[in-house]
Amino acid sequence: MDFELSPEDAAFRDEVRGWLAENRDQIEHVRAVNWEDGGERFERYREWERILFDAGWGAVTWPKEYGGRGASLVQQALFTDEYVRAKGPDRINRLGLNLLAPTLMLHGTAEQREAHLSKIARCDEIWCQGFSEPNAGSDLASLRTRAVRDGDDFVITGQKIWTSLGVFGDWIFVLCRTNPDAPKHKGISFILCDMHAPGVEVRPLVQINGDARFAEIFFTEARTPASNVVGAVDEGWRVAMTTLGFERGTGLGSPAVFNRILDEVVDLTRRSPRDGGVAADDPDIRRRVAQAYIETRIFELSSQRTLTRLAKGGTLGPEASLTKLYWSEMEARLEELAMDVLGPRAELAKGSPGAERNGDWYSEYLYARASMIFAGTSEVQKNVIAQRVLGLPRE
Repeated sequence: MDFELSPEDAAFRDEVRGWLAENRDQIEHVRAVNWEDGGERFERYREWERILFDAGWGAVTWPKEYGGRGASLVQQALFTDEYVRAKGPDRINRLGLNLLAPTLMLHGTAEQREAHLSKIARCDEIWCQGFSEPNAGSDLASLRTRAVRDGDDFVITGQKIWTSLGVFGDWIFVLCRTNPDAPKHKGISFILCDMHAPGVEVRPLVQINGDARFAEIFFTEARTPASNVVGAVDEGWRVAMTTLGFERGTGLGSPAVFNRILDEVVDLTRRSPRDGGVAADDPDIRRRVAQAYIETRIFELSSQRTLTRLAKGGTLGPEASLTKLYWSEMEARLEELAMDVLGPRAELAKGSPGAERNGDWYSEYLYARASMIFAGTSEVQKNVIAQRVLGLPRE
């Protein structure tokens, strides 16, 4: 692994750090509201994305013709670290930025890249992901949403569920069955569809933490041009596996995020009363904090190893499942530790007097359970690791 920054990378880091410091007031202005409330609050986050884009920070590794800087993967990691440390606002178009865009760069046509990439980077198009269905979650290849060719269009009919950012989406990348007679993993196509097209209905799904980050989407003969198929018709499973690889390995689990959560948990232990002292005096809490430090450090080193390999021209294979399994379960343990430190105060609702971080700890604890489900459940990741990494036979 490479730990020393080159002079160029150090200068890049300092530039990022300086720009974020100069925009501290704007960062606080955006973070003062919850984007999931929609309306003007959501638009405040969209405007922040445009500020990032105009300054060249929206998608730093992308080619310059699409609004990026052509930066290296190391510089992307440096940007993410500095952004998290500066408590930068949520990236509301992360599915477009981290999943669809790199998929289009690998499998899309020149016309598709020209039509969408700059708009994704500038947040003019918010993208959501249409994979899971009521009877096709972990067994995604059982999907039944169909797309039938009709002249220059595909006509989509079916239902998707747990659609991330579905309430806010302008576009959706959706898996559809285009050949019902093909084998299970064949006959599936990866199709782009305008969420505002006739025949597309969005129904919010309110989660246990009160947010509606997901939705179910109903397609009733919704039309989309055949030119919106990414990759070959009936070969969408291969494209989807590329997308899931980005989601599992590079799109979500930043070491800086978990280091920040750990720092906040440690701070909680020093402030939360416990038996005449504070939680940090409890030997079991101290043991769990030490374990959390070990786990976050392991994840950081593992991420640096992966980054070093990718920077040298390597590719991300099935070991992405190791990354996703590790960080999602580690996050759940961190949030559970915070709940135990807070004790009876843990479940104070938002707006309640004495609620830590206005009740966000409890909300994040509940949402952490979703991390072990989306992008493939922990059980799915273990199967991938067993079969494709360890070479164990399938029963």
